[in-house]
Amino acid sequence: MTKKPATARSVAELFRVQIASGELQPGDKLPSTKQIAAEFDVSELLVYRAIAQLKESGHVVARQGAGAFVRVYNPLIWNPGEYERGERRDDPVTNTDDWKAQVRTQGREPEQDTPRVSIEPAPKDIASWLQLEPGTPVVARRRLRLVDGEPCQLADSWFPVEIAEGTPLMEERDVTMKGGVLAATGNPQHRLRDELSIRMPTSAEIERLDLQKLPGTPVCQHVRIGYGANDGPVRVMVTIAPGDRNRIVYELEITR
Repeated sequence: MTKKPATARSVAELFRVQIASGELQPGDKLPSTKQIAAEFDVSELLVYRAIAQLKESGHVVARQGAGAFVRVYNPLIWNPGEYERGERRDDPVTNTDDWKAQVRTQGREPEQDTPRVSIEPAPKDIASWLQLEPGTPVVARRRLRLVDGEPCQLADSWFPVEIAEGTPLMEERDVTMKGGVLAATGNPQHRLRDELSIRMPTSAEIERLDLQKLPGTPVCQHVRIGYGANDGPVRVMVTIAPGDRNRIVYELEITR
């Protein structure tokens, strides 16, 4: 039987198999274009196309003048179930909240940029989560979370104006208060609802998370809706977590 000639797709798939099996480890350099071309008896142009496919699928990254390397993953283990329940770890003195505390337990360094705060018409999805009419003014508080100096998550929160107005939530600074800002300002959350979906990032998310050089990276959209004493929503927080930088874990207790 005549052996089928190699294609860019088949060459790329072989490398994907080697990466999945561990034959090629994160950070390993791929052979040179000339070496791959000789091994498969194909043109260097075909090899360029194969590597382009590997870059598009997120399996390798190219370094100018150095070659192509297997993509390195060092994800944050992110357990949203630990937040806002039980004994919180908020420390206003060190400006440490639940998220920062969890990052530090992994031996890594958390950071948040200066929040951007605005009052704006509620988009349709935000309005639905807050049980408001679309276009109702809401307070938006947008943050970028970094781990070890690299963008890790977008953490944007929306509040009904009457909940946030006159509180530190309107201040463009990293606010930490014992028990959480909502509880400390008289609007504690009594119930939480989480919604998770996996999708490709928007153009704005790609820019904010610096994903331009990492095409093909999906994100997890984690939505947490907090309900107050009358079971009305007091906040919705939308966290956008790139799939290569986060491993999401939930631990649930079983009661009998």
